[in-house]
Amino acid sequence: MTESKTTLTISSHNYSSWSLRGWLLARLSGLDFETVAVPVDDAAARAELLLLSPSILVPCLTHEGVKVWDTLAITEYLNEIRPDAQLLPADRKARAHCRAICGEMHSGFSALRSALPMNLRGYFPNFRIWSRAQDDIERIVTIWRECLSLYGGPYLFGAISAADAMYAPVVTRFLTYDVKLDKDIAEYCKRILDLPQLKEWIQIAKAETEDIDELDVEF
Repeated sequence: MTESKTTLTISSHNYSSWSLRGWLLARLSGLDFETVAVPVDDAAARAELLLLSPSILVPCLTHEGVKVWDTLAITEYLNEIRPDAQLLPADRKARAHCRAICGEMHSGFSALRSALPMNLRGYFPNFRIWSRAQDDIERIVTIWRECLSLYGGPYLFGAISAADAMYAPVVTRFLTYDVKLDKDIAEYCKRILDLPQLKEWIQIAKAETEDIDELDVEF
């Protein structure tokens, strides 16, 4: 019997932060997979990208007959099948901390999501950030600074982990919207942007031609 191929279903490279998270997690795990893209004019995909859908069904990992469609679930699944990649830290306390900040990213920061949507092809210098989004930014910076101090860098938990993948779309948002950052945080962002995997994703995103007008205007 032919073994079914492993796939990761995503939506837009340019606009979908969840797709980027899932793809980075899979790449960092070392899993061999094929990417399948859903067109951005698909009604369900568009609803998710515009934050109009209560569920997030992409990315979806299909592996050996198993379908996993939530980034936290994908993280746990990849950590089980690719333990050597250590997407979650080996130390119990650090692992709990990593899960906590990944969960905070997964369920929080709604103001940041709506005010600074991911748009890798966009650049808005001197973008005006409203107060609730600024509160989210400050909380994220606090998380990063605490992790970098506690675990010694260069990534949030020393070695690269699921946490860096979960927060990578925030790094791209800071670049897109010209968010002013202190030197230590700017240096962390540069390390993330210099990841070969992220560079590959951004290159694909910039070659895409599909537009979502609601996410391309400065508002």
